[in-house]
Amino acid sequence: MTNEENLMGRRSLLRGVSTLAFSTLLAGCSGRAGTTLRLLILRGSIPPQFVGAFQSAYAQQQSDGVKLNVESQAQLHMLFSQLQTWTRSPTTNPPQSSFWDSLMQWIPGVGRSNRTVSDLATLGDFWLETAIRQKLIAPLDVKSLPGWATIAATPQFQQLVTRNSQGQLDPTGQVWAVPYRLGTAVIAYRKDIFAQRNLQPPTDWGDLWRADLRRRISLLDNPREVIGLTLKKLNQSYNISDLSRVSDLQAELQALNQQAKYYSSTSYLQPLLLDDVWMSLAWSTDVLPLRERNQQIGVIVPRSGTSLFADLWVRPAGSAASLPAAANQWIDFCWQRNYATQLSLATSAVSPALIGTAIDQLPRGFQDQPALLPDLEIFKQSEFLLPLTQATMQQYRDYWTEMRQS
Repeated sequence: MTNEENLMGRRSLLRGVSTLAFSTLLAGCSGRAGTTLRLLILRGSIPPQFVGAFQSAYAQQQSDGVKLNVESQAQLHMLFSQLQTWTRSPTTNPPQSSFWDSLMQWIPGVGRSNRTVSDLATLGDFWLETAIRQKLIAPLDVKSLPGWATIAATPQFQQLVTRNSQGQLDPTGQVWAVPYRLGTAVIAYRKDIFAQRNLQPPTDWGDLWRADLRRRISLLDNPREVIGLTLKKLNQSYNISDLSRVSDLQAELQALNQQAKYYSSTSYLQPLLLDDVWMSLAWSTDVLPLRERNQQIGVIVPRSGTSLFADLWVRPAGSAASLPAAANQWIDFCWQRNYATQLSLATSAVSPALIGTAIDQLPRGFQDQPALLPDLEIFKQSEFLLPLTQATMQQYRDYWTEMRQS
């Protein structure tokens, strides 16, 4: 991971979808000839059953049917690298291959790399600015997306994806991506240890500074997240442009550093499981699947608001001149209430289509994991980590260095 990725980015959860890969090939070979929709996705971010469900839904609307050609990558930075590869050497009309040729592509170390430019690809919001600036993706025609009006009614989503040609936020710019699932920074804690020691469960960021938790906390090794939550504690924005304007910030960071026993963005949950720490700053897509297996892990979204991250659909720059109708229908399919619910529960990342929905109107799985879908009032106070100027990024580096050395 580069320094810039460590400063802003998040780790993607590694979750296998070999079932998705195999079922896609079978469905593509057995279906009727017609439209082919090529997708490059983050592994584990789409439920396997979506393939057949979308084909059935599409067949009811179109006479020729659709064949899904789905490929996946294990981590978000690999998807970004694939966009760069396509821009350097795009191949939009590959030679015809047999079913067995296609199957061999899914075997690690045997199949050839994906040379065909997909119609849609997953991209993490951290990479959006660079992808636009490097001309790796093309704008989307959101007028062709019936569900976009509902998604765009949430200001955070509209702001995140509306950019100028350099990838900078611009309310008059074009829409370069649309979100299909999102997660949050959360606080995870050991419910059994808190109960045994008669400790109050956490509710907000200020709990990270509690004297009874000194040296019992792990923090992400990520300046944007840690400095950002400290700003939030001080009633400031995650995206403030000048850290020096916050007079108490450095003192608060030094105090927080005294609380922390570990910093890690990759192995931060192990100490929590081993009783070495009692509370951890975490990403929801990592800790919610863990909580399903260990009910002693509690997870809360801080009530003053938190940081958001999203997986986005983007249109690779080397794809067809016009986006296939099936691609627009796929995006809208992921936002439909029934499938948005399935996606959220299956991937531990909530669909943007469900934001604002009362949790008692959703299946039992949401009541069992309240941190999956933040309360609307909390969500309104939450923010994506938006692009910052180079000067502000340098401030983050300087403050981070000083904090860790205190």
